[in-house]
Amino acid sequence: MRFDRLKRREFITLLGGAAAWPMAVPAQQPVLPVVGFLHILSPERGAAAFVTRFQQGLKEAGFVEGQNVAVDYRWAQGHYDRLPGLAADLVRRKVDVIAAAGGEPSPQIAKAATQTIPIVFTSNGDPVGEGLVASLNRPGGNATGVTIFGASAVTKRLQLLHDLVPRAGIVGFLMNPSHPNSVAEMNVAQAAARSIGRTMLVFDASSQGELDAAFASMAQRQVGALLCGSDTFLFERREQIVSLAAHYRMPAIYYVRAFAQVGGLMTYGNNIADMYLLVGSYVGRILKGEKPADLPVQESTKFELVINLRTAKALDVEIPISMQLLADEIIE
Repeated sequence: MRFDRLKRREFITLLGGAAAWPMAVPAQQPVLPVVGFLHILSPERGAAAFVTRFQQGLKEAGFVEGQNVAVDYRWAQGHYDRLPGLAADLVRRKVDVIAAAGGEPSPQIAKAATQTIPIVFTSNGDPVGEGLVASLNRPGGNATGVTIFGASAVTKRLQLLHDLVPRAGIVGFLMNPSHPNSVAEMNVAQAAARSIGRTMLVFDASSQGELDAAFASMAQRQVGALLCGSDTFLFERREQIVSLAAHYRMPAIYYVRAFAQVGGLMTYGNNIADMYLLVGSYVGRILKGEKPADLPVQESTKFELVINLRTAKALDVEIPISMQLLADEIIE
């Protein structure tokens, strides 16, 4: 009996001590860093491939979306006037980094929205001249990124067009006047035209109707070849532009391969998707603690020539074998 009483007392004591045992607490989910991705276009209009490359760049830096980083996407759907509100929304959310993509004016608007949140941009302008960074090697502020602007690319496009249609008396330059870098690019194009003895006329378009009117005016003024400006608005409407060039039987050269893929005659410029790989990598490095002020602005130096032989045949334009051999891609 005494043994049973002792065992019962020990059991009660044990139960009493259980109240002091630590309670099991559900594991707390770590708070993921958030990247704000600001883009002029939309994924449906050609930006989906850019997102894929951006995610790849993040992954190479050690970050996988949904696992150890969150990405908050903001799309302007081709409307520049939506960018300030979208940028302000990301700043209010206090994201850790903003990827200001799609070219101008996305970087400028992000920079105006915050002087403290790190920004990684894609630019087709001059980041120093536009006040985004103090210098390419030492940006010095809260922004860095990748730029593709270069007078050499514009000059090369005009030279290729001249080689292809040397008897075209007048060359047209199509630009969006509301784009921050349109005037600088136009000046380079006009200087290049003068250097090879060509006459260049400038045509403005910042809406669908103005594009129709610009091409009608080109036809009236007997423009024989077209150089298309580097601009997101024009990229967004590439099918319309290529269709108008075909309608007026106008040989044209564009700045990215997407134009050739929808029927444009020829493109010469940077591989835009590769820029986003660099942006993703820089964003990852900043999330790890590096400062944008110390990350040099990278200049994209890889250029590609794409020729659409189907379009050349439709326009009765003969592409020299020597030019075909230079091409990175031939669309047949």
